[in-house]
Amino acid sequence: MARFIEPDSATLLNAFKNYQTISPLGYTEETLMALFIPNSYEFFWNTSPEKFLERMQKEHERFWEKDLRKEKAAKLNLTPTEVYTLAAIVEKETNQNSEKRRIAGVYLNRLRIGMRLQADPTCVFATRDFETTRVLNYHKEFDSPYNTYVYAGLPPGPIAMSSIASIDAVLNREEHQYMYFCAAGDGSGMHQFAETLAGHNQNVSRYKKNLRNFQNGR
Repeated sequence: MARFIEPDSATLLNAFKNYQTISPLGYTEETLMALFIPNSYEFFWNTSPEKFLERMQKEHERFWEKDLRKEKAAKLNLTPTEVYTLAAIVEKETNQNSEKRRIAGVYLNRLRIGMRLQADPTCVFATRDFETTRVLNYHKEFDSPYNTYVYAGLPPGPIAMSSIASIDAVLNREEHQYMYFCAAGDGSGMHQFAETLAGHNQNVSRYKKNLRNFQNGR
């Protein structure tokens, strides 16, 4: 953003962390990312950080008023910020838009019964180990309110910026009985879903076999 308006990155970050600046907008440092809806916006070069945030707040309200998004969030018993927080997890779980509604449904099923989300992207975010290619016990056991392996419910705020596709995937989640999912392991980027832990364990075994075959070029 600092490339397109006069204030530099440090000035913007200071404004984003300033309680007196963001509190009137209804956000904390942890939840502020939920204010930003990815889109193309036009600004004057000399736009101040405060005016920038005010504009983002207006765009945010416009977005949530459209297509019954606020009403859909309320039916899920979630606030727009909570929807965005969950959408950010979905965003990090898959690049496949066709799967996002189903993955969102899994997490909403878990939230409904008080089951921990156990979302790998949250423990990666908690440990700041963004270069890892495999989630280990170290990541899963790391004590952080962002780690959904350790703490039930949603993280304190978004772990990433969510796309509109992921937000809408949560709001229009697929209704099903799935409680688990894991990567297919076949290079497709897709996932396998299960209603029971036994079914999930079978999918995990299939994932490991598929991964070995994929890595061996079979």
